[in-house]
Amino acid sequence: MQNQKGVRAEEIVLATQFLGISPKRSMTVIVMMECYRRYMHSCVRHSILLYRMSRRFSTGFFIFLRFFWRNDEMKQYQVGIIGATGMVGQRFATLLENHPWFHVAALAASPRSAGKTYQDAVGSRWAMQKPMPESMKDMVLFDATADVEKIAGMVDFVFCAVDMKKDEIRALEERYAKAECPVVSNNSAHRFTPDVPMVVPEVNPEHIEIIESQRKRLGTKRGFIAVKSNCSIQSYVPALSPLRKYGIKNVLACTYQAISGAGKTFERWPEILDNIVPYIGGEEEKSEKEPLKVWGKIENGQIVSADSPLITTQCLRVPVSDGHTAAVFVSFEQKPSKDEILKIWEDFKGVPQELDLPSAPKQFIHYFQEDDRPQAKLDRNIEGGMAVSVGRLREDTMIDYKFVCLSHNTLRGAAGGGVLLAELLAAKGYLD
Repeated sequence: MQNQKGVRAEEIVLATQFLGISPKRSMTVIVMMECYRRYMHSCVRHSILLYRMSRRFSTGFFIFLRFFWRNDEMKQYQVGIIGATGMVGQRFATLLENHPWFHVAALAASPRSAGKTYQDAVGSRWAMQKPMPESMKDMVLFDATADVEKIAGMVDFVFCAVDMKKDEIRALEERYAKAECPVVSNNSAHRFTPDVPMVVPEVNPEHIEIIESQRKRLGTKRGFIAVKSNCSIQSYVPALSPLRKYGIKNVLACTYQAISGAGKTFERWPEILDNIVPYIGGEEEKSEKEPLKVWGKIENGQIVSADSPLITTQCLRVPVSDGHTAAVFVSFEQKPSKDEILKIWEDFKGVPQELDLPSAPKQFIHYFQEDDRPQAKLDRNIEGGMAVSVGRLREDTMIDYKFVCLSHNTLRGAAGGGVLLAELLAAKGYLD
């Protein structure tokens, strides 16, 4: 007998013998542990089983059992990456290489890449600092559009990061969902579909409850679409969210966005060196509207955006490889003190931290006291690129406060945020 993590029955026998349990009873333990694993997703059965085990064996052994089996409490999911050859798809590949819950079983891309190995399809376009995962190099790519049913039959859910027109993306993601394959999307096409949750897991995890309404619309039992928000809002929305209790009135945000957000590297975009581009198509609209959906609420089977605060933005492309920086100005109905804001940021935790999800940062918001921080080059990779860095909080002469914040745009802002969202969905049972 062998569990999903590769723990052999012989190892369990040795461990139980170490605790003074006879070999005969060790086999009983093995059977009980297998029952525990199989019933772990049912709260009632789980509780009953744990109670019976605690009555049957000593407290010391029960503690050992829970410690020994703690990493097997989550089902192992087979996943697909749709759009695997692009920059975000590549980032998904590196993040999922050794993920404790998710195993990559299928890769898909455009028809021109279908039928090639992942290594051959990407070729010299591999843009990650980490090398391509060895386990994926020889995987043969599927056609993302022609092989929907085939992929859906191989995986429990898919991550989607395709480069297509918005109406084509909407249609493709719904095809996967209607094939009973949940979609965790990095694309913007469905962000304002009323029954599609757009989630920053620490900020609005409750929005995943809309999935049941979406399933009714789609006529599915398992299939649904959930999306992550735009990368440009990942820095300032987390910083503003715990301050909403003071009544945020107005927000001005100027974002300075890395070239990886455009799927570029310096080698592929030399014109950006010694340059700033003061326009990113569609970015300001996203930056102004998406926070309001994130801060919205579920009503009558749809997510209704918040009607405040008033947000205005300027979005610039700057010669930085990774990391979106934002200069934020904010006014309040009830102005908090600087110390209150700093304490709120320090204490801010969300459901991912409470559940100890694998990709969740331990400290979500990091505040720097130094005047010259945060810096993209120094701070974008804090907590594996999943934390938000903030600095230079000070009172303003025109409105209440101003500060600077930073997030890694392809980790927290893109693939990493998608993986964290999938972990939340898995922990809440939506991927079963």
